[in-house]
Amino acid sequence: MQKVSLETLASLCKRRGFIYQGSELYGGMAGTWDYGPLGISLKRNIVNLWWQTFVEDTDNIYGLDSTIIMNQKVWEASGHVATFSDQVIEDVVTKKQYRLDHLLEDNGISSDGLTLVQMLKAVEDKSIKSPEGNKLGKASNFNLMFRTNVGPETGSASTTYLRPETAQGTFLNYKNIVDSFYPDLPFGIAQIGRNFRNEISPRDYIFRSREFEIMEFEYFIKPDNWEKHFEILLNGTKDWYFNKLKLSKDNIRIKEIGAEERAHYSKRTIDFEYNFSIGFKEVGGIAYRSDFDLKNHQTLSGKNMEYIVKGTTERLVPHVIEPTFGLDRNLLAVLAESYREDEINGEKRVYLSLPNYLAPVKVAVFPLLKNKPEIVELARKIYKHFKKELKFVAWDDSGNIGKRYRKQDEVGTPFCITIDYDSLSDGTVTIRDRDTTKQKRLSIDAVLELVKNSIVL
Repeated sequence: MQKVSLETLASLCKRRGFIYQGSELYGGMAGTWDYGPLGISLKRNIVNLWWQTFVEDTDNIYGLDSTIIMNQKVWEASGHVATFSDQVIEDVVTKKQYRLDHLLEDNGISSDGLTLVQMLKAVEDKSIKSPEGNKLGKASNFNLMFRTNVGPETGSASTTYLRPETAQGTFLNYKNIVDSFYPDLPFGIAQIGRNFRNEISPRDYIFRSREFEIMEFEYFIKPDNWEKHFEILLNGTKDWYFNKLKLSKDNIRIKEIGAEERAHYSKRTIDFEYNFSIGFKEVGGIAYRSDFDLKNHQTLSGKNMEYIVKGTTERLVPHVIEPTFGLDRNLLAVLAESYREDEINGEKRVYLSLPNYLAPVKVAVFPLLKNKPEIVELARKIYKHFKKELKFVAWDDSGNIGKRYRKQDEVGTPFCITIDYDSLSDGTVTIRDRDTTKQKRLSIDAVLELVKNSIVL
């Protein structure tokens, strides 16, 4: 199946109210995106499914919503102040800076595992120029955290950062959860939240943004059996992508990350990559963070992070396995996976074959003719009844039926219901299936039952 380009997806998403460019009224702001009515509905459907899967239906997982702005010492302890950087290189003419790894990638060179010196040598050997065609000059490290100040002072004492990851908020609250609930090991703390990274060159639509959301949990374990728990969580992550989001196994690559490429805190990392039109790109992963974070916070804060194993005198700082899911990237993968083009009676049709339970709109209700009061009245009655039962229901009486079908197909609405003259006499309606375009007549109750059954995972 041919891959849909990100440009095509972006066009559809703007046209149909999924995603808009951030600050578009003033010319836009790179790396920022606003979710429209259908986009936020799809996003929340994914969020609710994730929370149900990994929190509500899982034993010993506790929810959390931590702050975005934290004490600056948090980022010292986590290593972000010292190491959370990308390499940039300067155009000697314009003085603009570009991500070095992106320039290499654009010229067919993988930067994986390369040092800064090796990357610069590759630039020299291949005579790589800036996007403007100018010579490249000095390179340096650029810290990706957004710096801000708390309160009226602007000195170093008031400096902190917008969080680049949700994990540290979880580690700060580890002792609070233990003191409040005293859970048995293993246990997890889950949260979904916004993160901020001052990307040098955000690109590839919503894939690489300056503001994004992460769904993740930290799973606290004894270190002697981490491999067993890692495999369990790995299988749970596979189930999420294959059976919950319904992504094709051909489009997911599970990649073991070598030591030279892993984050500074990780002892083992596996990435889940989706095959977009731009190639396989990371949408989630699992990292074994050992006790790196809790030990560092214990050292810098002076607070004891040990866990006392119930019924014993054993004390330990738990190790951590972290499954992480990029919400925006997961959503983008769902859109890419569901995009379809076909022909109906010689006319091109675009539709999103979304899993019914993720679709922003579950069913659309149409009166066949909007100038026939009795048909419109019945259609409105059915619409209100369905909306009460299903919530995500659309009303459309504009244009001909064919155009209404095309509009709903493009946003992934699984079913369209048309009320006509026969509906007035026999109480049946026409229901049309999005993927097959097949139609049949059923009673209102039968249609409601069919739709309800189809949107359950």
